[in-house]
Amino acid sequence: MAHRARRVAVIGVSSVWGTEIARRLERDPEVEFVAGFDSTPPSGLDRTEFIEADVRSSVLARLLPSTEVDTVVHCGVLLYPENDKPARALHEINVIGTLQLLAACERAPTLRRVVVRGSAAIYGVEPTGPAFFTEDLARRMPLRTRFQRDVSELEQYFENFAARHPRLTCCMLRYQAEIGADIDTPLVRYLTLPVVPTQLGYDPRLQLLHEDDATAALEASIHSDVRGPVNVGAEGVISLSRLLRLARRPAAPLPHPLFAPALRRLGQALGAGPLYGDAVRLLRYGRGVDISRLRTDVGFEPRYSTAEAVRDFVEKTSSRRLVPPLHPGELAGRFGEARE
Repeated sequence: MAHRARRVAVIGVSSVWGTEIARRLERDPEVEFVAGFDSTPPSGLDRTEFIEADVRSSVLARLLPSTEVDTVVHCGVLLYPENDKPARALHEINVIGTLQLLAACERAPTLRRVVVRGSAAIYGVEPTGPAFFTEDLARRMPLRTRFQRDVSELEQYFENFAARHPRLTCCMLRYQAEIGADIDTPLVRYLTLPVVPTQLGYDPRLQLLHEDDATAALEASIHSDVRGPVNVGAEGVISLSRLLRLARRPAAPLPHPLFAPALRRLGQALGAGPLYGDAVRLLRYGRGVDISRLRTDVGFEPRYSTAEAVRDFVEKTSSRRLVPPLHPGELAGRFGEARE
């Protein structure tokens, strides 16, 4: 029997992750059709059919079935605020948007697979957490930030959906933070500040995923029959202090209650953008995830370890600074303003 060509819908196609996976799907000979859903059109795509639709809108339930796709890839979960999507909108986009998407999936008779690009924030960030979380440890630690709770809520909806529709292959990818010279995220901008504020007395161990591996893991999951949650990260961890030494970025240790407001003030001055919710705690305690399932069940092996991803990032951004280096006294003055 002839192999049926794939038809894939990418939700949130205008995001950096959605655009990149759509670009890879366009090059895949097994994929005959790619539909991209978002409220704004993406750039740099050739054969993706753009369909304007906000993930929060019920119109998705009418538009998605008309594409006759067999696979839905949800890249519309926002990890941080964006210019047109402020912090107050994240709950609605991530939780209500996921509910609307799942309602649309229920009305798509051709659908066979749903893959969600989620977050490892569901494990929380605690000093007493294990070195590496396995998938069964979700919600074992307190979920202290709004984003962590939103991730837990949207996963609960997804788990209920999967239980109601056992014929569908439903996979939740729990991503660790990414690093790469070609992505513009608050974490990358934080690491390229001329002087990097840190939290006094804390040196978190970070597990950072190379940007290329992040997209490749998503692509592998689309072609896999794996069900349930899967951690997506890199091999090993690196301390923040070592990362900054490799990057030749001086650190400015601050008492941790002042870290977030000081970074917010400096970010506003330098255009660095805020670190949101989970990330502030991540830069205090760190978090690692076990990627055995990614390797054995999805069959994906990350090309870069955390250390290699950091070295690649440092090599490509070694001359990149947001502004000329600041004099320590000037920097201290800016941090002091955060107290006011």
